Amino acid sequence: MILIRLTLLLSGLVLLVPVASASSEHELREPLRQRLELLHETGMVRVADSRLLAPGPLHSLYEANAWQPLWFQGLEAIEQLELVPATLDLAATHGLDPDHYHRNALINALKRLQSANASNPVEALIDAELLATDALLSLAHHLAGGRIDPESIDPEWFIEREQPELKTSVIRHALGNKEGRELLESLLPGHPAYHRLVEKLALKRELAANGQWQVVEAGLPLIRAGEQDERIPTIRRQLAHLDDSLDVSPDADPQTYDEPLEAAVRHFQQRHGLIVDGIIGPQTLGALNVPPAARVEQLRANLERWRWLPQSLGEEYILVNIAGFGMQVVSNGEEVMRQRVIVGQPYRRTPVFTGRMSYLVLNPSWEVPHRLAVRDQLPRIRGNPDYLDEMGFAVLQGWGAEERRVDPADIDWDSLSPRNFPYRLRQAPGPDNALGRVKFMFPNHHNVYLHDTPARGLFKQEERAFSSGCIRLEAAEELTRWLLARRSELMSEERIESTWDHGRETTVRLDRHLPVYLLYWTAWVGDDDQVHFRRDIYQRDQRLIEALNTPPPNPEHPDATTLTRGNDA
Repeated sequence: MILIRLTLLLSGLVLLVPVASASSEHELREPLRQRLELLHETGMVRVADSRLLAPGPLHSLYEANAWQPLWFQGLEAIEQLELVPATLDLAATHGLDPDHYHRNALINALKRLQSANASNPVEALIDAELLATDALLSLAHHLAGGRIDPESIDPEWFIEREQPELKTSVIRHALGNKEGRELLESLLPGHPAYHRLVEKLALKRELAANGQWQVVEAGLPLIRAGEQDERIPTIRRQLAHLDDSLDVSPDADPQTYDEPLEAAVRHFQQRHGLIVDGIIGPQTLGALNVPPAARVEQLRANLERWRWLPQSLGEEYILVNIAGFGMQVVSNGEEVMRQRVIVGQPYRRTPVFTGRMSYLVLNPSWEVPHRLAVRDQLPRIRGNPDYLDEMGFAVLQGWGAEERRVDPADIDWDSLSPRNFPYRLRQAPGPDNALGRVKFMFPNHHNVYLHDTPARGLFKQEERAFSSGCIRLEAAEELTRWLLARRSELMSEERIESTWDHGRETTVRLDRHLPVYLLYWTAWVGDDDQVHFRRDIYQRDQRLIEALNTPPPNPEHPDATTLTRGNDA
C-alpha cells in the first residue's frame, strides 16, 4: 500500500476556509480533534456507517491544519460541500464505483444536516466533514495509481509502480466542483490510449442501458456470403449498434448475407481476434452475443491496468500485449513497428513485468532451462535416439572451468527423471535452434526474453499461446536492424548480415538501453477508433472485475499510516 505525503497543508487550506471567531471555531475544531484522535488510537474507522479509506492520511492532514475543519465555517457548511457528491461521480466515468467513496453516505449526511430535528448536530457536522475529505483523498489516490493492488490478485504481476504524491492542492482545488474535477483528472494516466478507452466505456454503457441488445440464435448452420438466414436481420442490427462499418443499402434483402454485411462481419472478426473469413459460425456468434454489460466490465478491468503503470513509458520503448499477441515499437510517441508474437501457454504463462533491453545475441545457442529439459526434451530423447544429433544438442555437466561434454550414448536415459537429471542441454546455433537467429535480452529473474523462431507456421494462428513463457517474434530481423541502427554504432547493416552468415554466436551490446514492457490487455482502442477485444487467455479479468466490484474491506485494526486499497483483505 502506498503512503500519501500530505505536507504544507495549513498554508494551502486556510486560504480557502474563512477564519471563524474563536468561539465558533472552537465549537467544531475540538470535537473534530477528539474524534480523529479516537479513530487514530482505537483503530475504529467507521463514520456514519461508512468505513474510512484513509484514516492515517486523514489524521495527518487535520493535525497539520491545526484540527480546523475544511468544509465548515463555524457551524455552517460552505457551499462547496454540497458539490462533493457530484465531483465523486468522476469515479464512474473511469470505471470505479462512486459508492465506494462514501457518495451515498455523504448525501445522507448532508440531508441530516438539513433536518431541523437532527440530534447531536456537532457529530453530524463532523461525519460530513470526514466523509467528504476521506472520499476525495481516496478517489484522488486511486485515479492516480489504481484502486486494486495488482499483486494481491495476480501473482504474475511484477511491475513496480510509481507512488503518487498527493499534495495540498488535491483538497484545496476539490473545494470547488469544477476545479476539483479538473484537479482529479490531472492525476489520471496521461496515455492517450487510456482516455480513448474511457470514451468507449461511456458508449458501451449507453448501449447496455438502451435495451436494444438482442441475442442472435447460435448453432448451425454456418452462414456464408450470399446465403439467406432468418438470423441475418438480428446480426445486421447488432453490427450496426456496434458500428462495425456496416453500410446498409435501402434495397437490401433483410435476410440475405450481402457484401456490405460481409465486410462488417470481417471487421468485427478482425477486432475480436477471430479468423477473418467472413463466415458466421460459432466463434463469431459467440463474440457477437457477449452482452454490452460484460464488455463494460472488461473495459473497466483494462482501465485499472492502465492506472497501475507509470505516468510515462519513455520516449522509446517496446510494448508486448500478451493477451493481444502483438508487439509494438514506439519512438517519440509514434508507432514505428508492429509485429505478431507468440506468448506463453496458459500453464506456462508469460509474466507481466518491465525491463531494459541491454544487448542482443546473434546466432544464439540455447541453454535449455532445467524444467524444460526434463518436461519437454527428455521424453523426445527417449522416443528418438537420434533426436539430440538431429537438433544440434550437446549434453553437458558442470559449469565454467569444470564444464565437460558427455556422450549421449553413455547415458541411460530411461533411468532419468525430473528429480534425477544431472545434465544440461545446449542447442548450438543453426536453422533448427529454438531461438532462431537472434535473441533480445533485458535481464530479469523470470528468464524471459524476446527471440526469433524457426516455427513460422504458428504465426498464422489468431491465438498464439504456444511458448514456454518467452516472446517469439514474427519478424525478429526487422527489430534487430532497427535497434542496431539506432542504438549501436558498431553494427552496420553489412556487419549484421556477415555475422548472421558466418553463424558464430555474437553478443552485441546496446549503447543505450531500451525499456521493454510485457503487459496484459484484453481490450484496447485500435487505429480504426474501435475497441478491440481479446479472449482472456490467462483468466485474469474476472478476479480483477470482482475486486473492483467488491466494497473496501473492513479490518478491525487497519494500518493507520496508509491509504487502504479495495482488496487488501
